[in-house]
Amino acid sequence: MIYTNSDGGARGNPGPAAIGLIVRDGEKVLEEFSEVLKKPTTNNFVEYMALIKALEVASKYTQGEITCILDSELVVKQLLGKYSVKNPALMKLFLEVQKIQNRFDKITYKHVRRDDPHQKHADYLLNQKLDETFGKKKEKHPLSCNNL
Repeated sequence: MIYTNSDGGARGNPGPAAIGLIVRDGEKVLEEFSEVLKKPTTNNFVEYMALIKALEVASKYTQGEITCILDSELVVKQLLGKYSVKNPALMKLFLEVQKIQNRFDKITYKHVRRDDPHQKHADYLLNQKLDETFGKKKEKHPLSCNNL
């Protein structure tokens, strides 16, 4: 069976954003992909963009059964009908996912924590692309002036 792990991230929310994804057959990686989005956007928007790209890539390998794995609980619950889609921009992407998923015989959406090994790799791919394009993310100093 084909699995996708997709992730999207925006620095600033909204801010510069990128997607990262892995398409695999079991543990065998078939394809990795990452790219920076052209316009600053939000984390939820870019999570949908990552899923759309993952579905497009996965359709090159199968039209059968796939499992799409994401760390965005919001996106997964919206796709499963447990949460409504209120944001018009997200609704447009939600409908695009609905259209693309018709390419497959069966699709399962699964939420995982960010520390899942495959999910961490998708996150790494997107952050690597953001670092290459915009420079390294600045880490906050563990001590703030308010704590001194």
